[in-house]
Amino acid sequence: MLDNTWGPRFFSIPRLVVGLMFLLHGTAKLFGWPPGGTPANVPLFSLLGAAGIIESVGGSLVAIGLFARVAAFIASGEMAFAYFLAHAPHSFFPTLNRGEGAIFYCFFFFYVFLVGAGPWSIDRWFRRV
Repeated sequence: MLDNTWGPRFFSIPRLVVGLMFLLHGTAKLFGWPPGGTPANVPLFSLLGAAGIIESVGGSLVAIGLFARVAAFIASGEMAFAYFLAHAPHSFFPTLNRGEGAIFYCFFFFYVFLVGAGPWSIDRWFRRV
């Protein structure tokens, strides 16, 4: 029978990758890097500007595991809001309204909010010191 020694540690890897991917969505909105389908250099005091800030800061914090639960909760809420505001009005089905990413991020970040950042995180390191 397998024990669960490496499961929580392994979770730190997808947490890092998803956090960095989320960060890239924010930097694309705020700075135009990396170039892509999102509008670049949006005004900070707009919905897309707020989304870019949440994605940049939240993605960074989740990736390194610092205040991960709070950052993940805010990011999860942003993705739920983004899905219903930007995707759902186009179609009920996520495959048609291109909302799969928002749904994935929403539920992944909600999971991080529930379970925490894991043993390979700055949050855990602060609890040990």
